[in-house]
Order: sequence, then C-alpha cells, then structure tokens
Amino acid sequence: MRSGQLSTPSNMRILAIGDIFGKPGRKAIQTLVPQLIDRHQVDVVVANAENAAHGRGLTPDIAEAILKNNVDVLTAGNHTLEHQSIYPSLESGPLLRPENVKANLPGKGWFLFTTRKGPKLAVISLQGRVFMEGKGAEVGDPFQAIDQLLPALKEKTSCIVVDFHAEATSEKRALAWYLDGRVSALWGTHTHVQTADEQIMPKGMAYISDLGMTGPHASVVGLDKDIALERFLTGKKSRYEVAEGDVRLEGILLDIDERSGKTFSIVRIREYVEKNF
Repeated sequence: MRSGQLSTPSNMRILAIGDIFGKPGRKAIQTLVPQLIDRHQVDVVVANAENAAHGRGLTPDIAEAILKNNVDVLTAGNHTLEHQSIYPSLESGPLLRPENVKANLPGKGWFLFTTRKGPKLAVISLQGRVFMEGKGAEVGDPFQAIDQLLPALKEKTSCIVVDFHAEATSEKRALAWYLDGRVSALWGTHTHVQTADEQIMPKGMAYISDLGMTGPHASVVGLDKDIALERFLTGKKSRYEVAEGDVRLEGILLDIDERSGKTFSIVRIREYVEKNF
C-alpha cells in the first residue's frame, strides 16, 4: 500500500515526525498535522519533541500545545530533561523520556495506548550512546533496555515502534538488525537531517536512519546560521537562537498490519510551511 491509498480496517497508518525545533517547528505541527491526517487517513501521530522549547528541551505548556494538535505521543532525546518543569508531566500520559536513562528520574520510555481505530500500539523511546557522551543524562545500553521491555509489551500488542535518538548511523543500523522481526518499526532521530535509506527489512520491520527535522531549514540544524558560523569560526559559545526561514515538516508514513505487526509500507514525507532564504 502506498501513502496515497486509503487506510484499511486491517492496517494501522502511523505518521512519525522528526525533531520539532523551536517555535517554527511548533508552527509546522499546528499548520500541517491536521492536513496530513485528513489527506492520508492517519491513525496515529508520533513526534519527537526534545527540541520544541526554543531548540532545547520541553516545557509543560509546549507539550500540551503540541498534543492538542492531534499528536498522540511525544518521544524524547538528550535535551528532553533540561527543563525541570517538565518532570511532573512525565509521570503520566504520552510524554516519554529515553527508557535507558540511568538517573533516577520520573516517567518512563514507553507508552501503550489504544489507537483511534481500536488496536493497541506501543511506542518506545531510546537514546544512543555512540558520540553522545556528555549530552544529557547518562544512558545505559539501549540493546539491554529494549530486551527487558519487549516480552511484556508483546503480550499486549503486535504493533511496537521505536524512536532511537542517536548520533551514529552505525549504532542505529546495528539496533535495526537486532530488532528486525521483533518490532514493527525503528526510526532514528537527533541529526535533524532526513536520510534516504528507508526500507522494509527482511523480517518485516520498517527502518530509516533519521526522520529529519520539523522546523527552520535555512539554518544549521535549526540554529541561526550566523550564530552557528560564529561558533565554528571563533570557538565562542555565542547566544543560542532558533532560525526562522524554510520551515518544513519531515518524517515518514508507515502502514503496519495490525495482526502480524509487520510493516508493509514506508514513505518519506516533506511538507513546507514556508520557504524563505
């Protein structure tokens, strides 16, 4: 099934959205998500929100505003826990932190819920370790963390998707081979650059190395390009400012067989709010 065709009673259609970056990213969610749900008959929307608050972290008000735009689950990353105001919100509902964070923090890295169509879906948020030293809270082994989660979740649903927030493509690919046949989909986040390697793996798991970024692309991965250049040229830690131009939403559409949990379609998407260089 291709994304332009109708959703059927036996499949679940998921829209997975790449890192929401600052106010421009939130604007893209508000403007485009309702349109995409209607156009593609989307059943579930999952978005990574670890950069939603001015490019670093997440606050309760911003999380609530994103969820009100028909987003069902917010996944996490190394910046999610920067604002302590978000901690109480992690205790319940569809707002995740990485499951393999070692610190004694509130919340959890998975969410099991009943979709709009009726079947259950489990969403898991993990963080990588390669080239991620010193970025956020200390994290444990993502391979071991998901091994501990899967038996109980698979008793409740065949449909399980994983957001792996990681820097190294090699680590993402390794986890993909490790999980093929055990989960429905694994997608990468964190690099803010959409990759062109989407595929259905041999045992029916969908994979892409990175969903991309939902935010301003006339930038350096979301940061104002002049400030980013100053940092590289001088080594100074200049002020952190979110860029504004070329605002777009990036991600994927997945079709998952609800009975087997296997994915039979993965399509990259890129939608523009405004293009201004």
